[in-house]
Amino acid sequence: MKKLDLFYFASCPYCQIVLSAIKENKLESKVTLVDIHKDASQKQKLIQDTGRSTVPCLYIDGKPMHESREIAQWLKTHASEL
Repeated sequence: MKKLDLFYFASCPYCQIVLSAIKENKLESKVTLVDIHKDASQKQKLIQDTGRSTVPCLYIDGKPMHESREIAQWLKTHASEL
């Protein structure tokens, strides 16, 4: 099973696209949500790992993926195996 961590913040419209995809594909229990506005150390991790502070960022087994539409498509494509 893949480890999925979504770095996000609630007021981000691009993050809402990914959060909707998580809900639509019934993956709430499979994705750990990491709010970078509530935990500054996680924002620093994101910057250290990717060189960017932009969200959403889905870590798939520790590898970051940016771009909300790509993340949403990946979640939809892989939902049955997660």
